[in-house]
This record gives sequence, C-alpha cells and structure tokens, in this order.
Amino acid sequence: MQFRCPLGSIAAALVSCLAGALFSLTAHAATPKAGDVVIEKGVARRADGSTVPYEIGTLYVPENRQSPTSRLIGVGFARLKAKAPTGAPPVFWLPGGPGLSVLDAFDGQNPAARSRLDSWLSYADVGDLVVIEQRGYTLRGERLEITAPAMPLDRPSSIEAQTAATVALAKAAVKANPGKDLGGYTIAACAEDVNDLRRALGYDRISLFGGSFGSQWSFAVMRLHPEIVARAVLSAIEPLDYGYDMPSQLFATMERIAFDADKDAGLTPYLPKGGLMAAIRTLEERFAREPVRVKVKGSDGHDRTIVLGQVDFQSALLEEASDPASWPAFLLSLYYGHNDAWATSALEERQAQPYKLIGPLIDTSLGSSPAREFQLRNDAAVPMLGTGGFVPYIDSAKDWPTPDMGDTFRAFTRSDIPVLLVHGDWDTSTPLENMLTQLAYFPKGHGIVVHRGGHDGTFYQLRNDPATKKAVHAFLRTGEMKDLPSEITLEVPKFDVPAFAPPAPRTSAAAKAS
Repeated sequence: MQFRCPLGSIAAALVSCLAGALFSLTAHAATPKAGDVVIEKGVARRADGSTVPYEIGTLYVPENRQSPTSRLIGVGFARLKAKAPTGAPPVFWLPGGPGLSVLDAFDGQNPAARSRLDSWLSYADVGDLVVIEQRGYTLRGERLEITAPAMPLDRPSSIEAQTAATVALAKAAVKANPGKDLGGYTIAACAEDVNDLRRALGYDRISLFGGSFGSQWSFAVMRLHPEIVARAVLSAIEPLDYGYDMPSQLFATMERIAFDADKDAGLTPYLPKGGLMAAIRTLEERFAREPVRVKVKGSDGHDRTIVLGQVDFQSALLEEASDPASWPAFLLSLYYGHNDAWATSALEERQAQPYKLIGPLIDTSLGSSPAREFQLRNDAAVPMLGTGGFVPYIDSAKDWPTPDMGDTFRAFTRSDIPVLLVHGDWDTSTPLENMLTQLAYFPKGHGIVVHRGGHDGTFYQLRNDPATKKAVHAFLRTGEMKDLPSEITLEVPKFDVPAFAPPAPRTSAAAKAS
C-alpha cells in the first residue's frame, strides 16, 4: 500500500487556519498533562459568505502508552456544535489514510477543504460533530515524515527491491527521529486517543463515522471500548484483519468495471476480442516476457529513459482503476503501445519524495493473521495483480518499531453495536467482500451496497440521494434503520476514450490469418 499526499506548506496552512480565529484558551496547566486539551474558538467563512463558529484544539497524549516515562505529543481536533440540542451522542469523524490531515478545512482557501467543511456542517441536525486527526500526522502536532530515496530508472520494479527499500526506510526512520518513540504509533493508541478526547470533552458515549482507514480505526475503538460507542456509520470497510486486500477480490472488482466499459460505444472500436480483461491478460504476458524502455520528459524539462516491467504494470493497473471512468483508456493506450503517460507518472513516482511514517507504523503493526497471510500469498489472482500490496510491508514488519497487535486483537468477533456499513462495488482499494464479511459479525448491523460506487466517493454519492441522507442522519440520531436502503445503483459513467484514433477495422482475411 502506498500513502502519498503533496506536502504543501504545513506552516502556512496552520497560520491561515488560525489567522481568523478568536482565541480563547480553555483552562489548562502551564505544562499540559496527558488527557489535557487546549481549545481555541474560531469563525469559518463559507463559500456563500456566511460564517460558522467552531472550536479547534490540541489533545495531549503519551507518545507510547506502554511507557510510564513517555513524552507527550499533540493530536489535533475540531468541534462543530449542533444547531440545537438533539439528545443524540456526538459524531466522532475519523479520517482515513493512515495519514489524512483534515483540519485545513477551516481556512477557507482550498476548495476541497471547503467542501469537506460543508459536509461536516450537514450533520448539525444530528448533534455535535468532533473531528480528530491521527497521532503522528496532524496539523496541531507532529507530522512524521522521511524522504524516500529515488529508485533506479534503468531497471523495472521488483518486489525484492520494494521490500529492501521499505526495510531501509524503517531503519532510516528510527535513525532520523532520536528522542521519539516510534513504537507508540499503533492503531490501538489511536483508539485510545479517541477515548481520551471523548473524556476530555465531557461525553459519555459517542457515535463513529469513518471511511477506509477511518473504518478500521473505528473497529479498533469498538474492540477496545465497546461501552462508549452508541452506533457507527462506516464506508469503504477495512476489517482489523483485512489491512491487506485479497488480489482475487480486487480482480473481481475490475471485472465489474470492465463489464460496463466493454459495452461503451466510444470504447468499442479500441477493444480487442475478449474486451478489457483480455487486454489486461495480454499486457501481463507482454511485460512478463520483456520490460519496455520509454523516453519521456521529466518535470525538469530533461529527457529520461525509464524501464517498466510486470510489477510496474500491476501497480499501475490497481492505481488507475481507482478512477473507473479513465481506467479503460489507460489500459487500451498500453495495449496499443502508447506508454508515454504511464512512463511519465512512473518517472515521478521513482523520484525522491516525502513518505508518511504513520502508514507503515500502523499497518505493519496491525499486520494480518497467519491464516490471512497464507491466503494472500497463495491467492489465485497473484499472477495477475502481484504481491506488491502486502509483501513489502509483511516482510519488513520486524524492522518497524511498532509491536505486533496480535491475533486476538485482529480476530473477527461479534458485536451488538448498531452499525451502518456502506460500500461501493467498484472500490479497488477495499473490495466489497470486506464489508460482506464484517457485516456478519454485527447482528444489529445494516449494509448498503452502492453499485458502481468507488473508494472515495461512496458518502459523496449518498449525499445526492436525499432520502438516504435523511435515513442516515436519522440512524445517527436515534439508531432507527427502517428507511435505510440495501442497495443504490449509480449511472454508468461516461468513459474516457484513448487520445489516438482507433485501429483500422480488420478484414475477414486478416482475422483468419491471425
């Protein structure tokens, strides 16, 4: 798994976030203790010019909760009060990633951040909304990063090289952070941070809301502190033992996308016999036989030649599938030998770049059970999708300082907490089977399958369905599930077509000769 995001200017974002705030510190000791919070009041401006009051703060927690002498670190959070008291538990919104920082939503500068704020504001009729960031990657604390060195351009990627690079990063991370206890950055510690914030803000029970890693984080809270969770709404489900995705389930997701893409009139002239899945198999065989050398212009304006092989293709195949509308055109471009766009992207990925430590620290610690690992390594789709999604982390886990969470923590267990699980069946980051497996352990749970829904957009798509949105809000307020649908079907997207003319139709004689 890869965790990437542009660095931007962290300091500038924080200054902008606080520039319009009306500061009012809560009472706290000059030297904070574990569990203390510092809260500042601010006013955010919506796109329409209206203003919204909010609180933004820092929770102080032990860096390593297992060490009595641990230093304290800051974890950022924000709170939006309900329009009026509803009697419902507050909704704790847990970001994904690991490594998604969201508190820039209040600065009003970034359209995506403003959109996130508008989304949060829509829950004002439910109750208070509390957003908490992740230890080790928060605007109001530390953002643990290291520069990952450039990878060579003159050879294709390999699992062995990726694993060796991940081991080297683990060792470099420890060396680059003297005085910091990186062993404290586990999903269990993140769950305890949620409980500490709940206690500091004076709430008895809370509801959870999260997608992707935010769902996995929520499961950790429910595992360690079931007594504090009233209910949960989760999307793009990642069970505690499913941090690494099963290749065959990801491949099945691609087949669902290809089923619609193969019927698209704009793509028809480009499709080989057998459609997109046949194109994938042809490309797998092509790059397994021989890598390709592609000369492209780098961001510095200089020409570079990069060598790309089967592992590079497998990685790109999954990454590009996250945008189903453009994925067929990407595949068909490679099928007809148009490799420039792929090579340009791969060239950028092989450059030295910042690497968020919170991802591998949490994921190698959570790991997977021996049975799950056996299935991953022996899955039927490994020849098609490879092992890059799990082997580098599994084989480097002993080199990362976070401890193994253990099979008891990872195991599926029954829970009577009411949960709503929402999942798109075009999600190539966390396959639909994750949700179906997890749902069986929540007898008071309900699942919604969003047909043609992807990884990042499930809840955005639900917002376009007023009846479902109303039912989700009702569930968060009261736990009532009667109006929740079991499935939603989205329209077929408009698929992009390749940026070149389709091949000339084959004559019947040529077809017989082939």
